[in-house]
Amino acid sequence: MTQTAIAPFKEKLAHPLTKNKITVLQVNLGKRCNLACSHCHVEAGPKRTEELSPEICQQLIEVIHRFPQIQTVDLTGGAPEMNYGFRPLVEAARSEDKEVIVRSNLTIFFEPGFTDLPEYFAKNRLRVVASLPCYLEDNVDRMRGSGVYQASIQALQKLNQLGYGHQPELILDLVFNPQVPQSDRFSLTPQQQKLEQDYKQFLRENFAIEFNQLFTITNLPIGRTKFQLKKQKIHNAYLGFLESNFNPTTVDYLMCRNELSVDYLGNIFDCDFNQMENLPARMPNGEALTVAKLLELNNLDVLAEVQTAPYCYGCTAGCGSSCGGALI
Repeated sequence: MTQTAIAPFKEKLAHPLTKNKITVLQVNLGKRCNLACSHCHVEAGPKRTEELSPEICQQLIEVIHRFPQIQTVDLTGGAPEMNYGFRPLVEAARSEDKEVIVRSNLTIFFEPGFTDLPEYFAKNRLRVVASLPCYLEDNVDRMRGSGVYQASIQALQKLNQLGYGHQPELILDLVFNPQVPQSDRFSLTPQQQKLEQDYKQFLRENFAIEFNQLFTITNLPIGRTKFQLKKQKIHNAYLGFLESNFNPTTVDYLMCRNELSVDYLGNIFDCDFNQMENLPARMPNGEALTVAKLLELNNLDVLAEVQTAPYCYGCTAGCGSSCGGALI
């Protein structure tokens, strides 16, 4: 297969991709997870042991307390709930009246030691962003493991019983991921609003489940997705497809512009995707940034530009893609 030449992402931009004022602190608490999903860009799983340390957790709590400009603390993983520091970070953020997002795989509710999570979420008014990559059982179990769909349905019903999807302060959002391509017949993620209505109708009619929004997220060619694309010998072709669908109107809304992504070691990245590809955020002098450095400088807004790579085309293809779904 002929290799497609991928233009550097920066060459597509009319202006440098600059950082805006930081309002979102996204923390990847570690790679421990009760699932090992085929599309996981974090490559998390039950055998992974990497997680936040008490020292980094305390630094992050200090950041949450010190900087009022942080509006949202976004906790992810792995299964964030399984990794050290989850509850202390939740409680620090809620004590400052910041929005807390937990990116949950839902099935964690049924693991020993975690069965109180739905009530804990509701008590602390956490915004739940839950992975449900399709509303059909076969597709979900193929991507995430046998039995995951039924467990997810039970978890959603439990959250509904506690008021999620009904009460305005208990927000329940779902995430759609397409299946990883198996051939070079690529397609963009479906139109978000239309797919949301399909999800709502199916889940309501079949399981009496209600939720707030659906987020459609493009599979970026990193982690296990990259591994599968390379195995099929279509990785470069997929990058070319994303590049060919670059939409410049998405750039102003990219999540990397107003967030800091923190790994379990306390290193800072522009986004979770750069974190997984080990592309650190850098200050104008070229120094890589850490949580300790932010506290030393007493400033969250020390980054001038976002570090970019070819997979950034995944966030800017078609209607765009971010941790909050389509951009336009």
